[in-house]
Amino acid sequence: MPCYRLIPSTSQDELYANQLSGLRWTIDHIIKGSDFYRARLAEAGVSSGRDIRSLDDLHRLPVTTTSDLREGYPYPLLSVPLTDVVRLHASSGTTGKRKVMAYTQNDVNTFSLQMARCFELAGLTPEDKVQIAVGYGLWTAGIGFQLGCEKLGCMSIPIGPGNIEMHLQFLTDVGSTCLGSTASMALLLSEEVERNNLADKIKLKKIIFGAEPHDAKMRRNFERKLGLEDSFDIAGMTEMFGPGSALDCPHHTGLHYWADLFIIEVLNPETLEPVPAGETGEMVVTTLTKEASPLLRYRTGDLSRLIPGVCSCGLQMPRHDKILGRSDDMIIFRGVNIYPGQISDVLQTFPETAGEYNMQLWRDDNGRDSMLLKVERSPQADKGNDANLAKAILRTMQQRVMVSPQVEIVDPGQLPRFMGKAKRVEDKRF
Repeated sequence: MPCYRLIPSTSQDELYANQLSGLRWTIDHIIKGSDFYRARLAEAGVSSGRDIRSLDDLHRLPVTTTSDLREGYPYPLLSVPLTDVVRLHASSGTTGKRKVMAYTQNDVNTFSLQMARCFELAGLTPEDKVQIAVGYGLWTAGIGFQLGCEKLGCMSIPIGPGNIEMHLQFLTDVGSTCLGSTASMALLLSEEVERNNLADKIKLKKIIFGAEPHDAKMRRNFERKLGLEDSFDIAGMTEMFGPGSALDCPHHTGLHYWADLFIIEVLNPETLEPVPAGETGEMVVTTLTKEASPLLRYRTGDLSRLIPGVCSCGLQMPRHDKILGRSDDMIIFRGVNIYPGQISDVLQTFPETAGEYNMQLWRDDNGRDSMLLKVERSPQADKGNDANLAKAILRTMQQRVMVSPQVEIVDPGQLPRFMGKAKRVEDKRF
């Protein structure tokens, strides 16, 4: 295992002790500083951290929801005096009140650390030049990548999303070695590099991508077009400081999360009971060091699973799978519950597809729901086989997802490309 400077080398027993200590500290901290949490914990019969005898006592504690954050606007869950707050960030949501998170200086330092750990796990060094293609401002993504660069000592190139011409210019002129972006932006940029015959003029070696579900075909596509050594899936959200809560290592067998900073449970989103080991459910997070806006069993809405065992890389930090979607992204079509990730899983089985798709839902005058699934053909596939491919995809959708969409095969590059999070589902029924 590599020798890391910022990632702790710790045993499972040490991690457990660290988590228990951090959970007790968090409870004492929020009882002292948060009227909201003090009342919730009193209802649960918890008056101090000493009431927590082991991590098994987690189930005694109340959950926190996005509604709790929005109802507490503009300082939800605040557990320190306002004079200790040095920064605010907010989620990228566009409906209702934003979820605003406050940060103390220690919180900002921890945010820097978790991002720098991700860079270190991806093999970056102070010699690297990181081109940042995610949003700045209230959203945590851009500043998170920049903080990680500054902590590790990399050069940061904070271009932000969009502005493809500037990104191409800096890739060639500055020789950026790593890109931070969404998977959709990575795909778009790779296609522009190919279109402009720049593959031999750039020095890009790695991409760290996140913020949206992706599939293996998309990943292989931009890796191939850009001639990358590797790419890494990063997880995180504003409520967990920002990006950088987890990253997949070069073995790519799940995302290592920083268990000394967070406890992650995976629960059934309907019953809030733990799912069997290795099964998919909603990730629920408890912070262990967060000062300004701590989280106690916060329902993230993200769907994933915990991966048992120790990674072959040797790192003791536990792993969760990639984010498969969100519990609130579920679509009900003719009585069947569908997650967008299921569509990607079906398309993975067809080498003739490029992995890009668009799903449209509408309701006719008789009140009957209809679905159109547009799928991009792989550049190597035969266009004359489109009809057979559409029928095969339909059969697999019927077998695995239990729905029967209209399937249309379209030319490579015909579906929309996105500089931020991809929007592949258009629900026009409501």
